[in-house]
Amino acid sequence: MNCAVIVAAGSGKRMGASIPKQFLELDGRPILSYTIEKFDTSEDIDEIVIVTNAENTEYVKNVIATPFKKVKTVVAGGAERSNSVFNGLSALDKSCDTVLIHDGVRPFVTHEQIKRIIDKTREYGCCVLGMPVKDTIKLCDSGGIVQTTPDRNLLWQAQTPQAFSYDIILNAHKQAIADGFQCTDDSMLTERLGHKTVMVEGSYENIKITTPEDMDIGAKILERQKLQNKRKEG
Repeated sequence: MNCAVIVAAGSGKRMGASIPKQFLELDGRPILSYTIEKFDTSEDIDEIVIVTNAENTEYVKNVIATPFKKVKTVVAGGAERSNSVFNGLSALDKSCDTVLIHDGVRPFVTHEQIKRIIDKTREYGCCVLGMPVKDTIKLCDSGGIVQTTPDRNLLWQAQTPQAFSYDIILNAHKQAIADGFQCTDDSMLTERLGHKTVMVEGSYENIKITTPEDMDIGAKILERQKLQNKRKEG
């Protein structure tokens, strides 16, 4: 059984909007609805749990999640992202084998990417979707002084979904809670316990919509994808 936890509990401070970024609209629809649709229509996903802000659970449950068949429940997030993910993991069916954890504001993930990371996770247990970095990266100290320049050929930009064997990621979160360890990336929790993690190539279009500039980029990606779909249908 393959399950997805979609995390949409952010406040969107960097967006500067009056509502959380996951509820902003692209072409008349909330960003979150596009994200859920990708997993709901995937033949490789059996169950979806959505995590959102406590004050928005009813809105997501009654408005955004209503059209979708695979959404099991909508749960409230926690104080930090890792707490929110743990709440989502805890709400999954216990027969779940593979779980994909995905940002609610990454609406351009594809069915092919979902299938590929599931297949790799069955083989390796822990996988992260991502892409090789395009720019040279500088590692600096707190004062902005460059300490080293890593080899760009070895660097990847992590995306989501990140996928794991359910038992591995659930236990990793439990251990992090026991240790008081917080992170912004779920694979960090499995890495710190010694689990080998494999990068799976995604797409540069699989952006996380975080700033106003991202909204403009997202609108262009959506327009291009709609045009491509029309050509395929024609």
